[in-house]
Amino acid sequence: MSVTLRVAGAASGPELELRCWRLDDVPALLDAHRDPGLRSRARQPLTTPAEARRWIDGNRQAWAAGRSFSFAVCQPEAGGHRLVACVVLKNVLPGRPHAEVGYWTAAAARGRGVAPRALTAVTDWAFTRFAATGLSHLELLHQVDNPASCRVAEKTGYDFVEVLPARPPFPLDGHRHVRRFSPR
Repeated sequence: MSVTLRVAGAASGPELELRCWRLDDVPALLDAHRDPGLRSRARQPLTTPAEARRWIDGNRQAWAAGRSFSFAVCQPEAGGHRLVACVVLKNVLPGRPHAEVGYWTAAAARGRGVAPRALTAVTDWAFTRFAATGLSHLELLHQVDNPASCRVAEKTGYDFVEVLPARPPFPLDGHRHVRRFSPR
């Protein structure tokens, strides 16, 4: 299954295209992972082209299996696109009422409204695609030392639910935010 989501440009941010990862994303993916802020929060920072290719291949296999959907978030530019973020919907199982969303934003794109707009697009797609199979809510988890993720969660309708105790591989307590499916 190949999905492309488009978010129109607006005062809140640039036009975005969300799509499956491709092997030609390897250089941009490695560049994003050079950022110390992203590296400090990533479970497995990518440092070599081989690691990035394996990561992309794994994401493509998860798409094919229908269990996890990782989107490369790109900003179209003359002659191509620029990778600005990643949003993932994971742990999708038929009949299971919840799944999880996660994301990261490339350093140069932070503070430009990319994360909330991309997360909203994936959230809307997830409920449209999976509500009929039992998906009723999405969870967004982050460590307590990440107030930017709290702001993104609030902007996108993910309500704060609870503090979660630290557990490996996460050294700090975390926040759990939830957004419930609401048919329009």
